[in-house]
Amino acid sequence: MTKSSGSLLERLVEHGIPERSGRMYLAACRDGPQTARELARASGLDRVEAYRGIRKLESAGLLRSSGGRPMRFEALPPAELVDRWIRHTGERLKRLETDRDRLLNEWSEELTRPDARETRKFAILEGGPTIQGWLRRQIGLARREILMVAGGNALSRALDGGIDRALAEAHARGVRIRLLSPITPTSVKDAKLYEPFSEMRHAMQPIGSRTVVFDRSLSLVYVSGEEGFGPSGAVQVALWSTAPSFVALAREYHHRLWTHAVPAGTRFVELENPSTAELAVQAGNSAEPFERLREIAELGMRATGTSELRLDLPEMIETIANRLGKQIADTIPGTDRPEVVEGLAEYYRTHAMGRLEVVKDKPLTLRVTQCFACVEQSPEIGRLLCPKVLGSVLENRLGMPFDVSKPDPRRHATRGCSFSVTPA
Repeated sequence: MTKSSGSLLERLVEHGIPERSGRMYLAACRDGPQTARELARASGLDRVEAYRGIRKLESAGLLRSSGGRPMRFEALPPAELVDRWIRHTGERLKRLETDRDRLLNEWSEELTRPDARETRKFAILEGGPTIQGWLRRQIGLARREILMVAGGNALSRALDGGIDRALAEAHARGVRIRLLSPITPTSVKDAKLYEPFSEMRHAMQPIGSRTVVFDRSLSLVYVSGEEGFGPSGAVQVALWSTAPSFVALAREYHHRLWTHAVPAGTRFVELENPSTAELAVQAGNSAEPFERLREIAELGMRATGTSELRLDLPEMIETIANRLGKQIADTIPGTDRPEVVEGLAEYYRTHAMGRLEVVKDKPLTLRVTQCFACVEQSPEIGRLLCPKVLGSVLENRLGMPFDVSKPDPRRHATRGCSFSVTPA
């Protein structure tokens, strides 16, 4: 290899071409179109390495195939290659000039952030005004995501401190905001002010700690105030940290509450327009509600002039299964999948529904045996209702939808039902 070739090879490597591929390109430049075997021999590579390098050079536009059998490969002329490098370098410089001010602003903001590698990973903030000022600054620096858990009266106090305006501005520049807070009749008005610029949920569980997480790298936790040690909201102390373990705990706390929370819109409807149309079907006293259902159907047919109404049985079964699953979910314990499955198995046993057991963990496979309903006269129970009930229980307990497979109805009476459970 001559000195000039070495210089060219170094240039190729600088522009992202692997050295072995670069040697083949130079061989094609020197000797004209060649076969893969000839390129491999000229560059000192075996056949497998040569074919791999040829594919890379073709994708980079440095080799072009021509001819038939055997196929030959022609090099992009060096002058065209150098012109391409000059053109790309000019485009990069132009982009850098255009983005200069934006890059400097972003770097300036980045330098004001707490450094995760800094020795001091914790700091104390004392007093409501200090904490709110710090929050406004960090909200202004957030780029991807803000997770917030706010206690009872925190929403109204945040409005007074201008936190809502800072969040709205963050939302406008693309920051995802997930806000958790108990929405009560007294706080619903304040909560509605946050809904337009946040994904907001009503916390079903008590708020133990007010927390904020910024971009998975910084977290603030209130350690005193009305929800903590302080006698009033005026006495507030908060702890912020960039320590990964501290941030992870705050994120996990938010996720745990979020999983069981209710969308704010649903909570608003519940508080302002309570449902009065529920049809309660009680064991041993089902005649009256089903008579009411018959009356509603007949009135609807009369009002629309319809002489016949065909009901979709699978759709009705799905509606019933979803309600049954929600009611069962409200009675069993568990905050993760193994705990929920264990609680569900105990529920099956104590309510004489048969025996539920885990057959396999990945994917989660459940088997129900000794079920009184799995008979030939009611294939819809095992094939349609049972999978929907199981899916509804898991969704309501874990806060995410699941797909539950339908078992073979021909095997109900002898082997029970097997259900494969996967996240939707």
